Amino acid sequence: MEAGWIGQGPGIAQLEDVAGGLLGLPDHHGLALSSGTAALYVGLRALGIGPGDEVLVAAYACASLRQAVMYVGATPIFVDCDPVTFNPDPEDARRKLSADTAACIVPHMFGLPADIDLFVELGPPVIEDCAQTVGVQLRDRVVGSFGALTVCSFHATKPIGGGDGGMLLSQDAELLAKAAELRDCEDPSGNDFAFNFKMSDLHAAVAHVQLRRLPEFLTRRRELAAHHRASLQDAGIGLPPRADDREHGWWRFVVTADVADLDALLSACARHGVRCDRPVGRLVHEVVEGLDDHLPGCRQAWQQACSIPLYPALSDARAAQVVERFKAALREHRA
Repeated sequence: MEAGWIGQGPGIAQLEDVAGGLLGLPDHHGLALSSGTAALYVGLRALGIGPGDEVLVAAYACASLRQAVMYVGATPIFVDCDPVTFNPDPEDARRKLSADTAACIVPHMFGLPADIDLFVELGPPVIEDCAQTVGVQLRDRVVGSFGALTVCSFHATKPIGGGDGGMLLSQDAELLAKAAELRDCEDPSGNDFAFNFKMSDLHAAVAHVQLRRLPEFLTRRRELAAHHRASLQDAGIGLPPRADDREHGWWRFVVTADVADLDALLSACARHGVRCDRPVGRLVHEVVEGLDDHLPGCRQAWQQACSIPLYPALSDARAAQVVERFKAALREHRA
């Protein structure tokens, strides 16, 4: 506010460089955009993807992934998820690979890195969706440093909340330059597919401060996850998986409850004063016909996955209440 910039200004370049630094990229290897969805769309366009192309898309994920593919005129080919990790299944992706596959969008779900190297081995360019997993390590590398392009989101609900906005990152400067031509429809250097995808300096300023606090946020999330895990050991539910070769960002604490009616359990949680929900808002089966036999992992996840509140501002006392109220709702539901 003191700088006098409301729209896109110098704060954008600062945010782009800081975000790129998280992936070990040189300065100017990030492109700030109006949303993570816009970043996906621009990234697909920069890769030259359009009608006649197929894009492998994680089926158990937010709608933005398939929407961005459809907006460029390509065909989304849905990849099943592992119902334990909730990440896309690389073997299912391999089975669905074809001569028309032009790219693959791989989200790291709920803070746990996917087996991204197996997707890279498939051949087509990989777009990593790090909206939920910023700053998390997979073996000796940070997620987002494996694919041809990386997408981040600064939506209010994400680990880095700028209010809104997104980021496209790449080690390929030429690819990022093509993407930059699509951000501003009034830019003389833009092309026919350019649109107003600009991010404001107001959002960039908030996201910039949040990024500086990322280590603090991740530490707190891990403390809360350890508390939740220890408190729920005896609850008779499936706890989130852990792996020795990767960190977990704990964007969400997602358990699996083998119950007959998950909606009834969620209602019981609400009665006990704790907001739990399905971690993915809408199953792709509802909007695309004929998928039930092809995505059994997604169906299982939809029937069992339940997200329990976890966020950096959650106090120890409130975290204890959250778990106890969830356990009380679970006992009521099972009675």
